[in-house]
Amino acid sequence: MHFNHYGGEAARLAADLANLTESPCPSDLEPLLAAHGIARRALTAGQSNQIWEWSRRLAACFGPQDVDRRCQAVNALLADSSTRPHISLHDGRPHLHYSTPDADAAAHIRAVTAAGLAYVVCFAAADRLGRCARRGCGLAFVDTSRNGRRTYCSVRCANNDAVARHRGRRGGVAPPPTQDA
Repeated sequence: MHFNHYGGEAARLAADLANLTESPCPSDLEPLLAAHGIARRALTAGQSNQIWEWSRRLAACFGPQDVDRRCQAVNALLADSSTRPHISLHDGRPHLHYSTPDADAAAHIRAVTAAGLAYVVCFAAADRLGRCARRGCGLAFVDTSRNGRRTYCSVRCANNDAVARHRGRRGGVAPPPTQDA
């Protein structure tokens, strides 16, 4: 499924932030923000802490849950991140920005990620905000597959789980190692 830049990419940023396992320093966040097209990514230590706290709230939006609960979680994020959206012409074409030009970087990231999650819930499907089904993983992801049936965060997790299921059916015996002749 194709998502627009502000919806899909912002939701993928929300998933990556939800997957943080410890409070990052600003220099750790900059490459992640750059990879998701965030222009204002220079953060202070205080803003980095704000993003860490925000990431814990984003995490609650992913995984199996009923649509009412997910909408409540996203609405709470939207309420706490609201800045004034506006139409920008900075690249010659009108497009929507979710925060004002004078918003600090942390406020911008909060607004963009909340709007991205709302976009996915409203224009794709609420259950596209998933958690990896492989035991021990549980990473958040945005399902961009055509049919909306993705259950793993990556091909690697899907393959590892398939191998584990196969070995489990064989009685847990690992295949013998191959010998080079």
